[in-house]
Amino acid sequence: MEYKYQYTDSRGLNVTYREAADPSMILFKGQYYLFPSMTAGFLVSDNLTDWTFHPLKDVPVYDYAPDVRVIGEYIYFSASSKAKNCSFYRSKDPINGSFEEIEGTFPFWDPNLFLDDDGRVYFYWGCSNVTPLYGVELNPENMQPIGEPIALVQSNIAVIGYERNGENHVPRPPKEVEEMVKNHVKMNPGATEEFLQIIRKSLGNVDPYIEGAWMDKHNGKYYLQYSAPGTQYNVYADGVYISDNPLGPFTLAKNNPYSYKPGGFLPGAGHGSTMEDKHGNVWHSSTMRVSVNHIFERRIGLWPAGFDQDGELFCNQRYGDWPFQIDQAALNPWNNPEWMLLSYRKPAKASSFEEGKDASKATNENVQTWWKAASNRSGEWFEVDLKQVCDVRAVQINFADDQLNLPLPEGATLQQVGQIQRYLDERKHVTRWLLEGSVDGTEYFVMEDKSEADTDLPHDLVVKEGGVKARYIRCTVKELPFNQNACISGLRVFGIGEGELPKRVTGVQTKLLSELDLSVTWDNDDAVGYNVLWGFTPDKLYHSHMVFGVNQLTIGALIKGEPVYVRVDSFNEVGITEGEVRKAVE
Repeated sequence: MEYKYQYTDSRGLNVTYREAADPSMILFKGQYYLFPSMTAGFLVSDNLTDWTFHPLKDVPVYDYAPDVRVIGEYIYFSASSKAKNCSFYRSKDPINGSFEEIEGTFPFWDPNLFLDDDGRVYFYWGCSNVTPLYGVELNPENMQPIGEPIALVQSNIAVIGYERNGENHVPRPPKEVEEMVKNHVKMNPGATEEFLQIIRKSLGNVDPYIEGAWMDKHNGKYYLQYSAPGTQYNVYADGVYISDNPLGPFTLAKNNPYSYKPGGFLPGAGHGSTMEDKHGNVWHSSTMRVSVNHIFERRIGLWPAGFDQDGELFCNQRYGDWPFQIDQAALNPWNNPEWMLLSYRKPAKASSFEEGKDASKATNENVQTWWKAASNRSGEWFEVDLKQVCDVRAVQINFADDQLNLPLPEGATLQQVGQIQRYLDERKHVTRWLLEGSVDGTEYFVMEDKSEADTDLPHDLVVKEGGVKARYIRCTVKELPFNQNACISGLRVFGIGEGELPKRVTGVQTKLLSELDLSVTWDNDDAVGYNVLWGFTPDKLYHSHMVFGVNQLTIGALIKGEPVYVRVDSFNEVGITEGEVRKAVE
């Protein structure tokens, strides 16, 4: 999808960055509709792979966390504002028609509508590190509350490990917070002291945000989903409570957090939605973290999900940012990827680079670092050497933005969203490049030519299902939005390597560091990377954390009093070798 640029002015801090987040995904009249924040529109697909953008009309596109639900012949839309009463909007044909407004009677943030089997309508909302999530029944005729709101879910960091703030659930120490504030000042000398105090409070806060409600019903049970601890962290996740009634009381599910992707190239899996497709398969879409130019620099993730035989909601993110085939008619949500990562830490070179942003930054599986060309001229290139001729099946090209901080376009007007003013850039931009392969580094052939493309895809995927023999993969950048210097955070190559599967992991040791933290260590070997899996029973290892270059991981997402079973899988360019399941030490 094309991610919109926005201009943000928050009390003297001027930033330009891409964002889409908080996705609501639904099936409506045989098509899939995806509504993300800060997109000024929505996307429609017949197959969950090919998406067409449509602009939104007659609704508040600058309000965060758009919620959409199907009620009868209509799509109902609402979005967030704490400063005014929020209206509901409905349309029978969002693509060609318009939305009619149903005037709201109260303000809310992070809304979610739910239509029960008996025709009754319920509403959930909340986004705060102080107040809980609320629920109330609505009158479907006028969308006004029936009765008083009920507090449903409150943070509980003494029991729920995954709700704790911080990267890997570790709060930032004061010295680190001050260093980050200094970096903000360097990038934005005009930032006011008032805004810097807001940054300090945000970066050092230990109280998690409980937000992003989404309700589903399965086999008579109500599944109230929510997100925590904060969108800027790699551990942003979706948890779930279960009840026999739509307004509770709710009990924390055994499998939690059910959507959790703290590792890999692009982490984060919070604030999303869950949908059943045309074939009865379940999918979960949610928010992923970049958060370099701005904490709200975010992307959209989509993964297979489901309910197991015991009614536990799960989502498979074991290799969640690798390409996999969608066969909706015969989907096994736990299928392993067909193609392996071939490009990690492989030698790379470029036509030029800025200091600290050399070619190695585009092969380290970290979306927060990138190669940056020394100029903005057309023809700057980046190349990775796979070290041997490989059977290449896919190449993902991930472009980054580096401190653009552009002046507001002429004639543009900033819109107030909470304490921040922003402007969504709806102008047409293009991202153009040439992708080539070579066996010997001398003779090159074209793999994909987008030199004349009319699209702006910052995360593009070139698929070669039949396979291409290549050792060298080169991307030559032709044109980028705002004529900026070329930046690539990941030229990721996938395919089928040669050799043997990695050895089975040995020497696995576990140690409980606290009631919420588990240390896992294992012996080093020649694997490319590892996936640490865990769950509350040996056959429900639904959580995962992918790591590279280390043989230790601290899992900070435990729930107090719950048993933990662990398995460490190894992977290389040939495939995956599963480890042995073991119970964590008492």
